Parts: sequence; structure tokens; C-alpha cells
Amino acid sequence: MEPVDVLIIGAGASGAAVAWSLAETRMRILCLEQGDWVRQSEFPSHGRDWEERQYGDFSISPNRRGLPADYPIHEDDSPIKVANYNAVGGGTILYAAHFPRMHPSDFRVRTLDGVADDWPISYQTLEPYFELNDRMMGVASLAGDPAYPPKAAILPPLSMGKTGRLFGKAMNQLGWHWWPADAAIATQAYEGRAPCIHLGHCIAGCSQGAKASTDITYWPEALRQRVALRTRCRVREICTNRDGRATGVIYYDELGKEQFQAAEVVIMACNGIGTPRLLLNSTSSRFPHGLANSSGLVGKRLMFHPYALARGYFDEPLDGYRGSHIVAWSQEFYETDRSRDFVRGFTWQFGRGQGPVQTAMSGMAWGKIPWGDGHHAAFRRIFDRSAGMLAICEDLPELHNRVELDPVLKDAHGIPAPKIHYRLSENSKRMMAFAQTKAEEILITAGARDIVTESPLSYAGWHLMGTARMGQDPEESVVNPWGRAHDVKNLFVVDASVFVTSGGVNPTATIQAIALYIADQIKQRLTHLFDD
Repeated sequence: MEPVDVLIIGAGASGAAVAWSLAETRMRILCLEQGDWVRQSEFPSHGRDWEERQYGDFSISPNRRGLPADYPIHEDDSPIKVANYNAVGGGTILYAAHFPRMHPSDFRVRTLDGVADDWPISYQTLEPYFELNDRMMGVASLAGDPAYPPKAAILPPLSMGKTGRLFGKAMNQLGWHWWPADAAIATQAYEGRAPCIHLGHCIAGCSQGAKASTDITYWPEALRQRVALRTRCRVREICTNRDGRATGVIYYDELGKEQFQAAEVVIMACNGIGTPRLLLNSTSSRFPHGLANSSGLVGKRLMFHPYALARGYFDEPLDGYRGSHIVAWSQEFYETDRSRDFVRGFTWQFGRGQGPVQTAMSGMAWGKIPWGDGHHAAFRRIFDRSAGMLAICEDLPELHNRVELDPVLKDAHGIPAPKIHYRLSENSKRMMAFAQTKAEEILITAGARDIVTESPLSYAGWHLMGTARMGQDPEESVVNPWGRAHDVKNLFVVDASVFVTSGGVNPTATIQAIALYIADQIKQRLTHLFDD
């Protein structure tokens, strides 16, 4: 294989952004992705079995999907199961496109609250990259949200529908913050993308192209600038020389043949599970415990977002599942309040109802729909008449929550699978309990006649953070403040592995802002990139 200047591993949210940004340098850039392109015609929304396929080939769980692009994950020792997707576009193919930014306070939790650590960068550092990413992804929003510093609206906000108005009225009665949600969904024609038609199939892939997955935003632009993208390539390990520099990677191509790709710079963009997995599998005499792991922190301080769910049933019909999944948010309880028995906080996502299959399954699981007599009548009482909310609870970074290599389980190419060890902290448990109590108050105020709650949601490990954290001190972090590994001067990490804390919001906007920031740092240092 011809050597390249920059090799990116992973074509998802961060890999796409960093590829696009670096393209202007005219360096030879190659991205290796173990998945493939997914045609919009293949999305479940083209068939009546769309809900069934959400539990099969389009499941958010790789263990359920078991597709050739997937790798197994040993997650028995975690109450929260990993959700990811391997394809060009990565997790943005299946996300709901809820697009909040982390808050300024999220970068200063040690200073403000005495827990975890401060980031070596700030919200202000990332602000121009948030703005750039909003334009690239096409974010719909309503300017003026008091929970944030001022930020521009790129597209008009999504329609809130009956569900949004229901929750907005209840929040007004309670005097609590709420705002129409930022969403990476086109509300009008934008950059060649058609507007949302409120199909309600966001999580199974958007056939309309309204949802901003990176296969239709960043990647077309990067490819036009001659970035190369090679799919169905599963990387096994990163190779190094005697000087401790990365020299390239060993990978298996689409035919299963072992290949070596040489590169001057290697950039990891494999998510908070895939990145530590590769680093830990890249051992040598110089790096016996895994690449870039002199601190012993690769794979450590794994953070999910524990989710608490509350759903209510109403007398009047609402929007059902039609429309974007998230209609509004509240950050009333986002910041630490010393009168509560936990630190930090959470975001509420207010969402619509469920499809017919999901209504039936959850209705039976929650005891709302019986077998036998009354089954159909009970279904009709709840279908199109529910609305729900999720509390995205901030997860504190703890050493015992970690990713390691499984000694037995392997993928189809014999590469060790990741093994997850995760325990909910007492802080998270108290936060979820508080969120559920307040959620019930909101739903009662909104007029719900019946309420169900669940926490934590088990198959809700969408957000994989913190396993190769950034910092100034090489003994307390894996990469420096601009994403370069302390131990390997030509190795960078741009995904959510670098997160120091998790915040209480979906991380995609922050992941991409960090990737764009690191790409800019690389460009500014090209002539002295490997200096100490």
C-alpha cells in the first residue's frame, strides 16, 4: 500500500470532521473504516417491518446486530449496554440528532464543584468550532436559550407539535426552564439536503436525508478534496518503530487479507470503546501494556450517561411517533445545587410517543396491556396517547469503570473483543431518583393519567467517553490538550475518548468541535508537529 501522510481510523462523527478539516493542507489523507457505505434505500423506513429491523440489522446494539462490520462486546459486567454503529457515518446513522453543546461549566467541574478534573481547554476555546460544526451539520434551533451563552441559529427550529406544546405548558406552570431542542435535522432545504417530513424513523436512519449524518455532510466535501476513504477494513493494531513513533497500521481488507498501511501521522476516531481497544491491542517491547499507556489510563474512567425514563399516558391523542424524536429540552437541574444530595446534574429530553410495535412491547412489559380479553382495547387506549422524557445524567469519571481486552472473546478476525466493567456511582443513583421524582411532577402537571418510570435504561450506552482522556500531565492523562498522545508524538485521538468529564448532554456536537479544534492545532504545527 502506498504510504500516506495522515491515516484516520474511523469514518464517524469525529473521523469525518477531522478528514474534512485537514483536506485543505493537500496532504495525502486516508481513512480506514471497518463498516461500509449504507444506502438510504436500505434503511428500515422503506418497509413495513421498520420497527422489527430496529431490533435486528439496524439495532443500536452490536451484539444484537452481529453484522460483518461489528465486533462483539463483553458487557455482562455493566448494567448499561454499549450502543454503536460501524459504517461511513458511524453512530450518526442511527442517532436521534439531538444536538446540544456541553456547557461552559462542564469544562471546570473541579474548580466549581470540587469533583473530577477541569479540562485543559474551555468552552470559549471550542466556541468557533461549535459554530463551524453547526453550519456543516445544518443545526435547527431557536436562538436565545438562557441556558447557554449566545449562539446563532442556522435553521429554524423543528416543529414541537402537540407533544412539545403539552410539555411547554406544564414547564411554564412549574416555572422551570425549557427550550425547543437543537437538532441536526434540516427544517428547510439545506446544502442539497431535503427538509424533514416528520416520518419519525430517525433512529433507524433517515431516508429523506434531512438528518445530518456525516456520510451526507462532511464526507462528500472531504472526498471532493481528494481525501481517500477505504471501507470494510478492520484495523488490528498500530505499529511503531524503535523511536516510539507510529509507522502505520496492520488491518484486514474486505477479503480478509492482512495488509500494512504506512503513515506519517495516525489519528484515532473509533469511539470511547474502539479506540482503547486498539491501543491496548497495540503492544510491543516499548509499549508492553498497550500503546500510549505509560499512565495506565488507556481504557480507564469510562463514562456513559445513565438515563432515567418517565412516560405518561394521556386521554387525548398526541403526535404518536411521527416527527423528530426530541421536541424540547430542559436544563433546569443541570448545575450543581448544594441543597440536593448529588453533584452536577442532567438534561431532560422531551419526546414523542412510540410506534405500534414498541407501544405493544413496552405496554405489556409495563403491565398496561393484558393478554386475552381487553388486549386490543388496552392497546388503543395508549397508542398515540403517550409522551415521555429522558434524563441524561452526568456520569463522573471513576477508575473502576473501564474497558479492557477480553482474554477469550474475539471478533471474526481473531482480534480480542473489548470487555466492559462498569458500576453506577451512588451520585448517579441519587441523581436518577431525583430526576424521576421531578419527571412525575411534570407529567402530572401535563395531565398524564398514568406514569411509568425506568432507570437506568439498559440498552442506552450511546455515549462512550473518557477512556483516553486529555490533560497536561502525562501521568494523569493519555493525550495532551490538543489531542496528541503524550507517549507517541505522531498519534492523535479525536473522539470522545479524550473527554475529561461527560457533561449532562448528548456529546456529538462537542466531539465534532474537538475534532475540528485538534485538526486546526495540527495544521498550525505542521512544521514542528513532532517537537517535544
